[in-house]
Amino acid sequence: MVTFYKNTPNKGLNLINKLENNCWINVTNPTQNEIDYLINELQIPVDFINDIEDIDERPRLEDEDGWTLVIMRIPIKNIENMEFATAPLGIIIKDEMVVSICFHPNEVVSDFILFTQRKGIVINNNIDFLLRLILSSSVWYQKYLKHINIRTKMAEKELEKSIKNDELHALLNIEKVLVYFITSLKGNDLLVYKLKNYYRKYEIDEELLEDAEIEIKQAIETTNVHSNILAGMMDAYASIISNNVNEIVKKLTIITIIITIPNVVSGFFGMNLLNYLESHPYAFFIVILLTFTIGGIVFFFFKKSKFF
Repeated sequence: MVTFYKNTPNKGLNLINKLENNCWINVTNPTQNEIDYLINELQIPVDFINDIEDIDERPRLEDEDGWTLVIMRIPIKNIENMEFATAPLGIIIKDEMVVSICFHPNEVVSDFILFTQRKGIVINNNIDFLLRLILSSSVWYQKYLKHINIRTKMAEKELEKSIKNDELHALLNIEKVLVYFITSLKGNDLLVYKLKNYYRKYEIDEELLEDAEIEIKQAIETTNVHSNILAGMMDAYASIISNNVNEIVKKLTIITIIITIPNVVSGFFGMNLLNYLESHPYAFFIVILLTFTIGGIVFFFFKKSKFF
């Protein structure tokens, strides 16, 4: 979908019906016709669009024939059966035209627009726009981290009752998401440094720049904390599973030893040899009593040794 926005003093970014000078063109999950419009009508380089479409594209800054491409990574939900992931958001700039493209539905851009309207934010220049967008994405990283923390606690409670594969798989998926978050946030952090040097000629809002850097670093630290806690939790559950397996094997071994005793006793008295019980009227009951006696002694020994 292609939408056009104009920055109005004290009203933030407002939707307009058509392309105007000094407007922002926002493109989300574009169709092929909309991609053709960007290439043929706006003359955006095809390579830029292909780079943004690549889900694994890293944050970077690039110039080509008067066009500037800025790629940041933003958090998204529900992609490839994962609840949370990251995706590239590309901002293409030439003269007074600013185009943002993301091939995945996201909450970052829509929330950014609503925030500018609610606060009546005035965007002074391109670097101001980019820093505010990065700041907004960092806030959403932290929002999603809260949801991830809740999911982790839910899986942990289920694992306390019974260790199941579903909960372990959920924790593994969360661990994977946290790795993506950390990698993307570090890339965005480096991107802010590059933007600061690239837009030296502009009057950069130092307070906004500081806010963007602080939010990114805070998001990185929070993600690292969650990742470390989850890694420790996974190691603990791995040890618990290994210990449970050892306990089960130990108990099965003890049970096998106890069950083997009747076979040994019955096998001994069942051999075709003289054992002085061949003609005894209570031979069967004596063998049974002997079997239970030896079994009881062995069981008592294991119980005394705390093998059970």
